[in-house]
Amino acid sequence: MKLRNIIAAVALCFVAGTAFAQDEKPEYEFLPHAFLDIQGGAQYTLGEAKFKDLISPNAQLGFGYQITPWFAPRLQVNAWQSKGGWSAWKENGTEYAPKTYKYNYVAPGVDFIFDLTNAFGGFNPKRCVSVALFVGGGANIAWGNDDANAIAASIAAQQTYKGYELEYLWDGTKVRAFGRGGIEVGFRVSDAVSIMVEGNANILSDHYNSKKAENADWYFNALAGVRINLGKAYNIKEKPAPEPEPAPVVEQPKPQPKPAPKPVVEKIEPYRCDIFFKINKAVASEEELAKLDGLKTYMEKYPKAKVSIVGYADKGTGSAAYNQKISSRRSAYVKDLLINKYGIDASRISEDYKGDTVQPFAENDANRVTICIAE
Repeated sequence: MKLRNIIAAVALCFVAGTAFAQDEKPEYEFLPHAFLDIQGGAQYTLGEAKFKDLISPNAQLGFGYQITPWFAPRLQVNAWQSKGGWSAWKENGTEYAPKTYKYNYVAPGVDFIFDLTNAFGGFNPKRCVSVALFVGGGANIAWGNDDANAIAASIAAQQTYKGYELEYLWDGTKVRAFGRGGIEVGFRVSDAVSIMVEGNANILSDHYNSKKAENADWYFNALAGVRINLGKAYNIKEKPAPEPEPAPVVEQPKPQPKPAPKPVVEKIEPYRCDIFFKINKAVASEEELAKLDGLKTYMEKYPKAKVSIVGYADKGTGSAAYNQKISSRRSAYVKDLLINKYGIDASRISEDYKGDTVQPFAENDANRVTICIAE
């Protein structure tokens, strides 16, 4: 991945989460999920030589499970090469010339990761940078110590230089327990991928590098790579729909005295139902759709009645153009239900939409609505 693409991805994540239509402050629900770490870098093994002479390649593969926003166990395998440095080596009879030697290893283990950013700052999957500490341990399996054995053989051949021996020299394959701790910094690229930078310190017994030092042996890893989430890490919580305002009361006209009785004409009162929608939705809940049962009964009772459907969007969120589209989808959705689910003839239905140009209710959120009036 090119550097400018990484920088652009990090910059974009600062504004991610603000582009939700009609929702400026989303709330997130954490979901437990697995993840995969793939990393590579370098190792420095503590020894008696120049720093640059004790650098060797290193790689790490990890599989973890994020149980809570701040805690995750991780199985990991760290491997490749370690180096030793030994200053107690005489050359040409007088001068000391530090010797370096290399050997291979693989170190499977388990880490316990504590995400400090989520622990102290709250869960936010759109956060660009996160910091975590970890501790762990496992088994270090080392082999290929041929360089150190060759040095020892050379010393044995120099009968005049007694006392300069590798006292903990080993051959074949050796297994030793290790403990480790470290810090990792994550840079979010997307919901599924983060760039991870990690530093860790590992402690083993004094026998690891073949020299007797009367203290523990150490090696340090600097790694960089990617973390890939293997499942959905969060949900966006939907805010509950506001309580609708009561429909306006239609006052009945008072009967006027008439000199002579006239034939009684049945007066059909209009029937109104308001179908409310959640933010950025054009599909209503089952509770809202239940209101259409009453409308169906009314239309069956009065075969000549017709129903007018008008869709709306709230003015407080979204652009005017977007609100025109979503109000159209809301009215079309209700019309389709009346025709295909409730069997009302299309000729008895008229449809319109107003976007946010008309706000039938005083409360902003209540204007995510389709209003049906039958008469």
